[in-house]
Amino acid sequence: MSLPRIPAAFFGIVLGVVGLGNSWRAASAVWPVSPGIGEAISLLGFAIWLLLVLLYAAKWLIAPKEAMAELEHPIQCCFVGLIGVATMLAGVAILPYSRIAAEALAMVGFAVTLFFLLWRTGLLWRGGRDPVTNTPVLYLPTVAGSFVTAIAAGTLGYADWGQLAFGAGFFSWLAIESVLLHRLLMAPELAAPLRPTLGIQIAPPAVGSVAYLSVTGGAPDMFVHAMFGYAILQVLIVGRQLPWIMQQPFAGSYWAFTFGLTALSTAGLRLMGHGDTGAISHLAPVIFILVNIALALIAIGTLWLLLKGKLLPAPVRA
Repeated sequence: MSLPRIPAAFFGIVLGVVGLGNSWRAASAVWPVSPGIGEAISLLGFAIWLLLVLLYAAKWLIAPKEAMAELEHPIQCCFVGLIGVATMLAGVAILPYSRIAAEALAMVGFAVTLFFLLWRTGLLWRGGRDPVTNTPVLYLPTVAGSFVTAIAAGTLGYADWGQLAFGAGFFSWLAIESVLLHRLLMAPELAAPLRPTLGIQIAPPAVGSVAYLSVTGGAPDMFVHAMFGYAILQVLIVGRQLPWIMQQPFAGSYWAFTFGLTALSTAGLRLMGHGDTGAISHLAPVIFILVNIALALIAIGTLWLLLKGKLLPAPVRA
């Protein structure tokens, strides 16, 4: 039996699962829920990361042309940036069990993220790109990479370094979002297979909220509330588009929704943990429940595709 040649986009599964684990960890800090749930989900995310790293490395050995075609593809290439991001999150997942391993993974993930960010962004700055290929995957190398770096740094106790990473992610987000909104408004509509990538649109303000809370202290301020509110707006806009997005039958690409959704849940719970009351205390439980339902549906759909042998997409061609 040959090894499955997984796309780099599958590392988005790690982001969703570890993100859900972080949400349950945050829930156990503010509600009387078992800490074991968050730990089990986080360790599951770590196990998925390890499996995907091995399979992706094997892909370069058994199908190097296919792996290179993915790396050079104008859209799929950005998913390669998830490898470093997922590695940092894998480090966060195992922090309660080994600080040395957590820091090692965080450093490796950061190095991979920074290398890919500089390489890919340098190519983008040369121009000549077809605007039709601009999708929310453009957020992944710089915005996701920087915000998760901030989360990892803050979690490990290096908030000062994390604040620098937060700044890099925040201003990259503002710049890239203007490009994406222009594309969505002015260029032809997204092809059906690309529409699930709109789920990534939720991530910058939601993950940014978690990153901000990870590198700051004290009571929540208006800035993080503003990001949290914008994340809710993105959820509502993307939710309004679901009938159009779901013209693309369910596939692994729907994991694009999960990191933003789980980050939104985590942010709400951490805001409560920082002393927030009022609107946040009413929204956080609802968001937490809805996000768990959404993740369960996506996970069940993924397992169903896996059992039917239909989970792997067609390979990227040069």
